[in-house]
Amino acid sequence: MSSNNTRHVRVMIVGSGLSGLGAAIRLSQRGMSDFVVIERGPDVGGTWRDNTYPGAGCDVPSHLYSYSFALNPDWSRSFSPQPEIEQYLRTVSERYGVRDKHLFDCAMTATRWNDADGRWEIETSKGAFTADFVVSAAGVLAEPNLPDIKGISSFEGELFHSARWNHDATLTGKRVAVVGTGSSAVQIVPSIAPDVEHLDVYQRTATWVMPQVSRPYLALERFAFKRIPGLQRLMRALIYLQREFYVVTQVKYPWTGIVLETVGRVKMRWEIRDPELRRKMLPEHRIGCKRMLVSNKFYGALDRDNVDVVTDGIAEVRPGSIVSEDGTEREVDAIVLATGFHVADSPTFNLYTGRDGRTLSEAADDEGFQMYKGTTVANFPNMFFMLGANSGLNYTSLIYIIESQINYLVDAIETMKQQNLRSFEVKVDAQVAYNKQLQPKLARAVWADGGCTSWFLDKHGNNSALWPDFSFKYRRLVRKFDIEAYETTPKTP
Repeated sequence: MSSNNTRHVRVMIVGSGLSGLGAAIRLSQRGMSDFVVIERGPDVGGTWRDNTYPGAGCDVPSHLYSYSFALNPDWSRSFSPQPEIEQYLRTVSERYGVRDKHLFDCAMTATRWNDADGRWEIETSKGAFTADFVVSAAGVLAEPNLPDIKGISSFEGELFHSARWNHDATLTGKRVAVVGTGSSAVQIVPSIAPDVEHLDVYQRTATWVMPQVSRPYLALERFAFKRIPGLQRLMRALIYLQREFYVVTQVKYPWTGIVLETVGRVKMRWEIRDPELRRKMLPEHRIGCKRMLVSNKFYGALDRDNVDVVTDGIAEVRPGSIVSEDGTEREVDAIVLATGFHVADSPTFNLYTGRDGRTLSEAADDEGFQMYKGTTVANFPNMFFMLGANSGLNYTSLIYIIESQINYLVDAIETMKQQNLRSFEVKVDAQVAYNKQLQPKLARAVWADGGCTSWFLDKHGNNSALWPDFSFKYRRLVRKFDIEAYETTPKTP
């Protein structure tokens, strides 16, 4: 790599969603100013900038879905809509003065470890960089999963993924198909169903839908959150504890999920009149095996006269229709792909080349998607992955995990400086031993034998996405950088 036009930084952060922005703020707070955040989009926000589909919002309560150092007393509702979260992140980036550390509309195209120099070489759409440390904060919900369906490229109507919503497309009065019934679809379907002529919802697997206690906050409540010291933190703590309860039903004693399943069955019986539709929507897997959905509007939308739920798979797409596997052809003017994201197989993994010359994707192909404490990987020195393998949660706010990992990476960088070290790399034995410790917990969880397949599993059949315990135990695990688990190289004089 030519050095003439190459800029060197101490820390390169890739992505400015919740993880990348949080890391930038914490580095700044600790007096580390030699860093840059590259963001392929036009602003901060990540998934909350990109997912602007009708009805987009958070399924984690508002007071828990914010940084612990930047609580927001002005949330309008108990569950925040997408525009408010996006604005919150913009406001936080300005308040903590890190916007000038960003390069927007700057996509990373390749990153390779240079062992001789002990640094990362990074190619971007705005030039070359080198960095002592790289923080991969590209996000787990960043790369849309586009289904490989016969003939889909021949479709002549509007066709787009939920995460790339085409706001120029008019769906009012049109025949629309929504493919998928996951977290995005349960928000999209109720939002567009009253306006379209007809809506076909293509469902591969029914999923449990729980009630959502969603309401607007009163002006008096927002005033109290602002003026009464500790009130909002108390509310946040109570929500946190309530959410941790789900660990019991998903990991510790999955049989207790029968209580939640009963709630789901009663909800379905109450909200869906049609017995045949209830049959289609009743999940065959245990609750928690797939991500639980929350909505008070989804079942009612499916029960409308102009909405059909199609459970036969899609055989092919034609220029103006969809043909299901039973041979039925349904005319359609627009197709919305609510088909989720690449998580365990993110295309961004192809962009990181480690010390042994393999990309992260190649390493995962050989060994499964494994990391040490969800944030470092053998053969990838001086690199941190935010929300890496087995650090995700499907029951509470990921911001809790994000802040835990940020504390770990900041402590690591400070430790490197204090001990005058050039590089660190997790020992293979430490990584293997750590993942072996996870397996018994994962094996007894509902995700292992709950009767479903999900994006939690990689192609080896391993659950590489979720943390199988209480979230406070994960925070304790990464409270301090455990340098004894790493091979280190001292700086040369």
